[in-house]
Amino acid sequence: MWDFSIKDFFSTFIVLFAIIDVSGSMPIFVDLKNRNKSFSPLKASSFSFLILLTFFFVGEGILKLFNVDVSSFAVAGSLVLFVIACEMTFGIEIFKLDSPGGSATMVPIIFPLLAGPGAFTALLSLKAEYSSFEIIMALTLNMAIVYIVLRKVDLIEKLIGAGGVYVLRKFFGIILMAIAVKLFMGNITFLLGH
Repeated sequence: MWDFSIKDFFSTFIVLFAIIDVSGSMPIFVDLKNRNKSFSPLKASSFSFLILLTFFFVGEGILKLFNVDVSSFAVAGSLVLFVIACEMTFGIEIFKLDSPGGSATMVPIIFPLLAGPGAFTALLSLKAEYSSFEIIMALTLNMAIVYIVLRKVDLIEKLIGAGGVYVLRKFFGIILMAIAVKLFMGNITFLLGH
């Protein structure tokens, strides 16, 4: 559980960064600001962190209620990650953001943008491959980045521009696709061997 490898930490960080996709959500954050929708960067990042961390620890217990093991969930999760990667890479919409209206901090920033179904799936899928410590550290760093981006949304948009956001989204889409394939192959091999 407490094993730590820089390479594995970086892999988990990249998966979560690509799934949370704070750079890809920049246009949404800018639009919310332009429409005078207030949101709290501290609340958004800390609540998202707590929601994801809670799911990380109790999610496996929920799976056991349905008699599903983490490897089976990881295979299913890798398929979801692959679809999200296709969305990012090819610019298509498969998952609809059909959440109800409300507070800008809770909806859409915390859910579904930061702590959405993709992040839940990624956390449990990663659990089958990496140590809990690496995943928690990667999640912590991601939420620190989310906080900084939300605090400095106007400045970051000016620095990297619309083109920069586009390139980042495509790049991380391809990385996520490769990681989804690795996750699928590692866990399907394990399941077929049993």
